[in-house]
Amino acid sequence: MADAQQQPIELLYWPTPNGWKVSIMLEECGLPYEIKLVNIGKGDQFAPDFLAVSPNNKIPAIIDPNGPGGTPISVFESGAILQYLGRKTGKFYPTDERKRVEVEEWLYWQVSGLGPMAGQAHHFRLYAPEKIPYAVSRYTNEVHRLYGVMNKRLEDREFLAGDFSIADIACIGWAKLWERQGQDIAEFPHLGRWIETVKARPGVQRGLAVNAEQKTDLSKDKAAQSVLFGQRAR
Repeated sequence: MADAQQQPIELLYWPTPNGWKVSIMLEECGLPYEIKLVNIGKGDQFAPDFLAVSPNNKIPAIIDPNGPGGTPISVFESGAILQYLGRKTGKFYPTDERKRVEVEEWLYWQVSGLGPMAGQAHHFRLYAPEKIPYAVSRYTNEVHRLYGVMNKRLEDREFLAGDFSIADIACIGWAKLWERQGQDIAEFPHLGRWIETVKARPGVQRGLAVNAEQKTDLSKDKAAQSVLFGQRAR
């Protein structure tokens, strides 16, 4: 467990696949933290105090009062937060350069590929005001390809990059939503096994449960969609 004297990290958060990355990491590391909810359906992400921490108006972000040299630090972008917390704790982010490169390959693969493509699949399958067959097919097929990459990678290993790492933490929140992305997990048995293995970890379960009651079906909330997809405050 972390030093009880440490001030808690402030997690600016909403229960989404990107938000879960950091709640899972904090739980897995045993770091004290407190939640500041940023209701992205109501436009909280456009508030000046949030933009001062996360200028791209996206969750998650953190404020660590126990930053480098004892000075507070704020970090935005989920991948950067995972790396920061990995360096801070020495957990789930190896110091050996070859092992670290392997973890970073799969972390960057997620933040540049799996997350954006799965997000677009969600959007055009569930939220777009009109069905655009080309867009639905384009992003559903790309997620299928990416799942095939993961499935092949996991054919002969338990986790994506050696031991359980920030690469697995980055991917689980998106991969567990395979149905929403129009996928049949039976086509990807190694990926399916990995999903169940990662979801069985107590830290992952606690991280996924953080404010889970706040998560709603935005496909039926047109006002929230206008905020999220119109990129303006309500």
